[in-house]
Amino acid sequence: MKTEVAGTATAWSLRPAVVADIEPIAELRAEVMRADLERLGRYDEHQVRQRLRDSFSSRYTSVIEAGGALAGCVTFRPADGRRWLEHFYLAPHHQGRGLGSAVLRTLLRRADAQGETVALNVLQGSPARRLYERHGFALEAEDPVDVFLVRPPGADVSSYARNEANRPGLLPRKNG
Repeated sequence: MKTEVAGTATAWSLRPAVVADIEPIAELRAEVMRADLERLGRYDEHQVRQRLRDSFSSRYTSVIEAGGALAGCVTFRPADGRRWLEHFYLAPHHQGRGLGSAVLRTLLRRADAQGETVALNVLQGSPARRLYERHGFALEAEDPVDVFLVRPPGADVSSYARNEANRPGLLPRKNG
């Protein structure tokens, strides 16, 4: 099944991943995660790719295409009574343009329609955490490396905006 969506700056689609996608996705993962893994002292040139290879599932992984080319990937698999969002990577030139939000909204609508909770983990300090929080994810647990977030079906995304507005240091400055 191929899903095509317009409405972002770039038209994009999701297509089921195939075995031939493993190496391009592994390279994308290494590129996208390098800075965060290095910051945490956990970057390993081989392991960053191997971890993707070891957990790759064409059954639950989709390739994100934009302009007919690989723009990213995402895995959305059932486990432990939830839907796990994993391996969500966008090529750097596609980040910050609304594509990640558009893909995430599409997946969350599917989960909401099924009444499924969605869970994920991000690395400590990753800017991706803000993306997930804007879409209704909340902290479930954390350790020195990972932050585990969860989103119940139909989560109220406006609560993120309220919480951010009440955080110290994020209020508008008064001039004068």
